Amino acid sequence: MSSRQTIARQFKRLAVRRQTARPDVPERVWERNMAAARQFHAREGHLRVPRQHREDVDGELLGLGSFVANARRRAAKLSPKRREAINVLGMRW
Repeated sequence: MSSRQTIARQFKRLAVRRQTARPDVPERVWERNMAAARQFHAREGHLRVPRQHREDVDGELLGLGSFVANARRRAAKLSPKRREAINVLGMRW
């Protein structure tokens, strides 16, 4: 098989993946991370989460520290709805 055929095959697989991608996945990931943030806030009274912190939510360890750090870094790109949801928890930008 030539490299051209291999590349064509890879592009075809990628196109199929895009068609079957589930648009609700990013929203579910956001909600799981927000559940972790709410749990942490309820327990600790703040949202100053260490970067490496992982929060156990229903038996699933979530990288809450990464989530909070990424939200800070991407603050300008967050929707107003998401920004408000995380502000309620006392997010320190």
